[in-house]
Amino acid sequence: MKKTFTKTEFRRFLLKRQGLVGRRRFRGEEGALAFIRQAGCIQFDPIDVCGRNAELTLFSRMAGFKKSDLYDLLYKKRLLFDYPDKELSIIPVEDWPHLARWRGTAKRNLADFPEAAALCAEAVRFIRENGAASSSELPITGRVRWNSAVHWSGNWHGETNAARAVLEQLYSEGRLVIHHREGSRKFYDLAERCIPPEALSRPDPCPELIDHIKWGVLRRIGAIGALWDRRSDSLLGIWGMEAPLRRRAFAELYEEGLITPVRVEGIPAPLFIKSADIEELRGAEGFSPDRRRCEPLAPLDPLLWDRKLIEEVFGFRYRWEVYTPKEKREFGYYTLPLVRGDGFVGRAEAKRAGELLKVRIWYEPGTRRTKSLDDAVRAAMERLARFNGCEKCAYERDAGPTAPDEAI
Repeated sequence: MKKTFTKTEFRRFLLKRQGLVGRRRFRGEEGALAFIRQAGCIQFDPIDVCGRNAELTLFSRMAGFKKSDLYDLLYKKRLLFDYPDKELSIIPVEDWPHLARWRGTAKRNLADFPEAAALCAEAVRFIRENGAASSSELPITGRVRWNSAVHWSGNWHGETNAARAVLEQLYSEGRLVIHHREGSRKFYDLAERCIPPEALSRPDPCPELIDHIKWGVLRRIGAIGALWDRRSDSLLGIWGMEAPLRRRAFAELYEEGLITPVRVEGIPAPLFIKSADIEELRGAEGFSPDRRRCEPLAPLDPLLWDRKLIEEVFGFRYRWEVYTPKEKREFGYYTLPLVRGDGFVGRAEAKRAGELLKVRIWYEPGTRRTKSLDDAVRAAMERLARFNGCEKCAYERDAGPTAPDEAI
């Protein structure tokens, strides 16, 4: 393999591997599962401005993808489940055994609160007899001291609905899973009725902490396509992750031949890719992406999990401004990065408004406005409008592609 790759070659490798340029490599239900397995997980976020984060993640990679497709994979076919991983995430069901550490900690947190254990037993009995339930249906009343980080706590200053706390505790322990959602309302059922027995009964494949961290690091490399051995937001959610163990994990994965260091021009530190992806990286040298395709990325797309890495490789700086006060926002509340060719050409703010998708575009400095660029961006926004059940796009004047007068 060549000693150093250009940034253009490496960008093309990352984007092609992600399924964001060229011919769509992920198709249908199997394609959705294949991508989520490649990424390890995709982040769930409830904000729905023009589609939820997980839905947008799949939309950008798959033709004909519908929001109901993900719902079916989660709550009807049970091939996926939602649980904390990279924050709250959607995870392949076969990975259930790997999250045993999180479930075990939740169980231990409950040990000091016997009164909570009695409430949990009552909730399990009710759901076993009556089926999936939300907090409003449980015969549990009152309020308790609790938070989502440490759960039951006599020292925490806040309180919450007791039924909600009980369900979250049982969910964290893995005794319950989310059976389905109705809007923001969650319904829980027994894990044994939703998770396949072979996954439910399988012991933790990584009983040693370092093996668990190696599994997590390799998974995150797979999610982005490449990663460096340094502190990274992409590594959030890996149990026990500390700098010495991270460095050991990278070293052992390299010694075992599972990852390969790669040099990219202008980046002093090596980037590690999965060794299985070496041939695809080599192929990027002769790959020329179709510039007719433009894709909006979800704010928490796996490609963006290490934003410092993306800034180094692509020269694209992205900050999610959803929690930024309006007067301090540089762009918009919920902006989607736009990928075209071998890089980022801008970002779009898209909002459903009845039959319209209201769109505002910001192009990256140095991006040359051409008809082909306008056509690619407009096609992407029209597809996003259909995805959201909107009839057409309404572009803010002087902020996006040229559009027919009636659509402005």
